Order: sequence, then C-alpha cells, then structure tokens
Amino acid sequence: MLCESCGKKTASVHVTKIINGNKNELYLCENCAREKSDEISFEGKFPLHQFFSGLMGFVPPGGSEAVVPAGHSVLQCPGCGLTYTQFGQIGHFGCDQCYEAFGKNLVPLFRRLHGNQKHMGKIPARAGSFVKLKKEILRLREELQKRVTEEAFEEAAELRDKIRRLESKISSGGEDHD
Repeated sequence: MLCESCGKKTASVHVTKIINGNKNELYLCENCAREKSDEISFEGKFPLHQFFSGLMGFVPPGGSEAVVPAGHSVLQCPGCGLTYTQFGQIGHFGCDQCYEAFGKNLVPLFRRLHGNQKHMGKIPARAGSFVKLKKEILRLREELQKRVTEEAFEEAAELRDKIRRLESKISSGGEDHD
C-alpha cells in the first residue's frame, strides 16, 4: 500500500484516530509520519507514563503531583540505577534487572492490569488435548479446594474422582486428538 500523503513510498505507519466517535485511518510512509508527528502524536493528551503512574497509585485522580506509596521511593535497580519512582513516571524499565528489583511491588500493578497476577496463557488451537486436560485439571483442583473450604465434601469427592480420571488418562498416554 502506498503512503496516503505523498503517494510515492510504501506505507509503514498505520494511524487510527477516533474523534467524537468518527474513526479515521491513515497509512503513511516513515518520512510523512515524521512530518505529521505533531498531528498524530497523542503526547500531551494521553501520556502513557501518566497512565502507568495512575495504575501504580502514584498520581491521585485529577492530581498532577506524584505521590509515591510509603517504602517504594527507596527502591532502586542495582543494574541501571532506576528508582521505583522513576519507573512510575516513565512507565518502563531501564534494564532486565528492574523486574527483579521491583518484583514484589509489581504484583498489585499486574493484578489491576490483567485481573490476575499469574499468567495463564492461551491454548493454541492446534494443541493436543493433553494441554487442555492439564488446564482442566488445574481448574478442577481450584474448584476442589473451594469445595473443601466450604465443607461441601460430597461435591469435593466427585471433583477428586474426576481429577483422578483425567490424571490417569494423561499418564496412560490415552489422549484424544481433537
């Protein structure tokens, strides 16, 4: 596809603007995108670093002054020297060691972003039933734990038996190929 601005070079930048419910798409080459950067940039209107700062609780709603939660301001990455406060302001890590340096403080952020702190992933469409069985067993074990906590022992026993059947199916190698 050719650039919609100059009509000469191949478009490598796709810009989508939605203004008052009207969607406008623009396909530009790298040069034209650079020239129109003032028109297509969202910086100032919706800075990404402020989005992350808000999620991390650094910026109160409607506030502009960063507020760092107690104990977080002293955290610093040993690799690049980035502080947790700076991470909240810029919205990205400085190096590969930052994740470990700020790890325990990232859990609430991940929970707010993803709804969970543990990555569950997706099962590829072509995956055999082995992966699906493993995922079903994990789900059933969580359900079993819930039933035991609720003291619903008959339901828990049924779940336990179902888990055993699925586990024996896996161990015998008798997986179905859907």
